[in-house]
Amino acid sequence: MSIPLVTRPPTVETVTHGRTRRAARRRLVLLVMAALVVAAFVASLMFGQTYYPLDDVVRVVFGEQVPGASFTVGRLRLPRAVLAVLAGFSFGLAGVTFQTMLRNPLASPDVIGISSGASAAAAIAIVTFSLGGTAVSVLAILAGLGVALLVYALAFRDGVVGTRLILIGIGISAMLDSVISYVLSQAAEWDLQEAMRWLTGSLNSTTWDQVGPAAVALAVLAPVLLSQARNLSALQLGDDTAAALGVRVERTRIIVIVAAVGLIAFATAASGPIAFVAFLSGPIAARIAGPGGSLLVPAGLVGSLLVLAADFTGQYAFGTRYPVGVVTGVLGAPYLIHLIIRSNRAGGSL
Repeated sequence: MSIPLVTRPPTVETVTHGRTRRAARRRLVLLVMAALVVAAFVASLMFGQTYYPLDDVVRVVFGEQVPGASFTVGRLRLPRAVLAVLAGFSFGLAGVTFQTMLRNPLASPDVIGISSGASAAAAIAIVTFSLGGTAVSVLAILAGLGVALLVYALAFRDGVVGTRLILIGIGISAMLDSVISYVLSQAAEWDLQEAMRWLTGSLNSTTWDQVGPAAVALAVLAPVLLSQARNLSALQLGDDTAAALGVRVERTRIIVIVAAVGLIAFATAASGPIAFVAFLSGPIAARIAGPGGSLLVPAGLVGSLLVLAADFTGQYAFGTRYPVGVVTGVLGAPYLIHLIIRSNRAGGSL
C-alpha cells in the first residue's frame, strides 16, 4: 500500500524567492540582449566591403572628420544601422502587443493586414500617381491606420474576439495583396523597380530624413504602450477577468491598438514592410525571457537584433546583395507553417 505524498502549500518566502529569481533572470536577459544589439550595431558600422577600426567609427559618430570613414560610416552605414534599430524595435514592440492583447501568436501586423494596407497605398502612390519620398510615407501611414480601424470595426461585436479579428484581417490582407499585384502588373519598368524595393522591405539608400519620423514615432508611442503593460497582461486572462481586475478593457484595447498601429505605420513608411519581424519577435522573446513580466521591451530588442543581423547577412553573406525583407521572410515563413501545423495537431484553431 502506497502512502500518498502530502504537498505543502507554498510559503510567502518561497513565492517571494521565486519572484526575486525571475526578476533577476529577466534583468540579466535584458542586459544581454541590449549588449547584443549594441554589438551588432557597432559591427554593422565597422565591417563591410571596407573595414574601419572602432576608434575611427567612434570619431565619426562624435562628428570628427576621418578620411574615407566620414562618408562610408557617417553617411551610408550610420543612418542605415540607426533605422534598423528603430524599425526593428517598433515592429517587435507592436507585434507582441497584438499577440498579447489577442492571445494568439498569429495576431501580428504581418498577418492581419496592417502592413498590406501600407504597402498597397505605397504601391498605388508610386505606380499610379508617380509620387515619392514623403508623400509615399504619409499615404502609407494613413493607409495602415485606416486598415487597422476597418479590421477592428468589422471584428467588433459586443467586444473583439481574437480569432474573428485575425480571420477578418487575413481576408483583408488577401484583398490588398491582390490590389498590389494588379498595380504592379500595370507599372512601367522604372516605377516597378522602385515599388518592389519599397514593398520588399529594404534599408538601402537610407537617409536621415527617413530616420527622423521613425525616431519621433518610437519616442512618443513606445512610452504609451509601456504604460499599458500591466493592463495588457491582464487582457491575456480574458476580457471578463481583466474587467474584474479593474481594467477598462475597450479603452485599453483602443489605446494599445492606436499606439501599435502607429509604430507599424511609421516603421513601414521608413523601411518598407520588413517581413515577419513583428511576427517572430514576441515568440523569441518569450522563450528567452521566460514566464512572468511584460514582453514588450524584450520583443523590441529582439526585433532590433533581427533587423540588424538580417540586413548585414543580406548585404555580405551571399554572392549578391538581398534586401533585409528577403532574409527575414526566409526566417519567418517556416515558423508560420510550423505554428499552423502545431495548432492543428493540438486540435486548436486560429
